[in-house]
Amino acid sequence: MRTFLLRYCARIALLSLASAASSVPMLAFGQQHASTEVTAPQMIDAFEGTFGVHLGQRRNHIKGTCAVGEFVGTSDAAALSRSALFSGKTIPVVGRFSLGGGSPEVPDAAPAPRGMALEFHLPGGAVQHITMINVPIFAAASPASFRDAIVAAKPDPKTGKPDPEKLKAYAATHPDAKALGELASHHNPTANYYQTTYFSVHTFKFIDAKGTEHLVRWRFVPRDGTKEMTAEEMKAAPHDFLEKNLIERTHKGPAVWDMIVYVGERGDPQDNPTLAWPETRKHFTAGTLTVTQATPQQKGMACEPINFDPLVMADGVAATNDPILLFRSQAYAVSFAKRVSGQ
Repeated sequence: MRTFLLRYCARIALLSLASAASSVPMLAFGQQHASTEVTAPQMIDAFEGTFGVHLGQRRNHIKGTCAVGEFVGTSDAAALSRSALFSGKTIPVVGRFSLGGGSPEVPDAAPAPRGMALEFHLPGGAVQHITMINVPIFAAASPASFRDAIVAAKPDPKTGKPDPEKLKAYAATHPDAKALGELASHHNPTANYYQTTYFSVHTFKFIDAKGTEHLVRWRFVPRDGTKEMTAEEMKAAPHDFLEKNLIERTHKGPAVWDMIVYVGERGDPQDNPTLAWPETRKHFTAGTLTVTQATPQQKGMACEPINFDPLVMADGVAATNDPILLFRSQAYAVSFAKRVSGQ
């Protein structure tokens, strides 16, 4: 079994090279120590410092595949949200599947998070974004803590690998990272983009026709089932296979996910994405996503120019005060500005 910290770092996209920290031992967590504030430019600087600068490309989830399809919502979802997303009509979707991290050379078998980003084109020109990763919780409770993790994983120029002592120091001083680390230690990367469950990570608000707010989290569950790679499959896998397999899968027929919404109860955390909700919470099918085509990401393709800002939301869906969720929009904007200007 890979060590705890390897899985932890990879899951939060800090180690593009899966073997970089294979010798780092199990670590204890102590008092959190993170700078109290971080700006969006500082966050992007941290990504560039760890992964390098790849002109005209995203700073995180840099390696990706475009997709198109449609979404149909359910009446159960419409009862909690007045969004046109859940009208029951067919909603066109542009999507992007991706691997976490800022290196385009990350191997597909690396235990980096898989991502699904969706742009829903609603009637009247409105747009709804949903961005997800394949773990139910996030790695940090604050932007500063997440920035600290990225900085800690910067490769040492002498070895080309992260410094184990810096990783150890980060883990020992950031207890908010413990939950995802423990979760990731029990899982391998999923075998395909279409055999992956994707999670909202954050808590959102559904707003119904009367203006009542309902706290929700969601996940997109594949009808192909969720399948993890074995250790042997990870070793034998080619460097690149996720895009090829997704394209081939959609040639055979559409890949389908059910959107399952969980409804929060009083006391459930809504501003800390490192804390999970109980699986016993009321949940229901809110809609079905059907991906009909996948294509390589390149200039001119539908998903390539989109900044999948998670705060782009139509009426009926709203953000909570989750500091990570709110900060993501700022960081995405800085990355997007650099990308479109060729930096």
